[in-house]
Amino acid sequence: MPISREEIKHIANLARLQLTDEEIVKYETQLTNILDFFGQLRSVKDLNTMASSSGTIDHTLLRQDEPVESDTAQEILQNSADVDKNQFRIPPVF
Repeated sequence: MPISREEIKHIANLARLQLTDEEIVKYETQLTNILDFFGQLRSVKDLNTMASSSGTIDHTLLRQDEPVESDTAQEILQNSADVDKNQFRIPPVF
């Protein structure tokens, strides 16, 4: 299905492109070829794949959520170069 010059001009306008007449002819041919190829892909039936609305597995594998001991604030703050009032002290950003 060929794409019209008006459609090319509209697409160029949306993309804020100014095309010459030669570029319009060139892109008319190229975009028509691309759209024709997608039409061919749409007609292909692959019997080895299941129909799906996404490319991911239907379910997500999660690990069991089990509570574990964590480090205390003091143990974590021992790794800091500078501590002030039981908090990490960092140089100002601004």
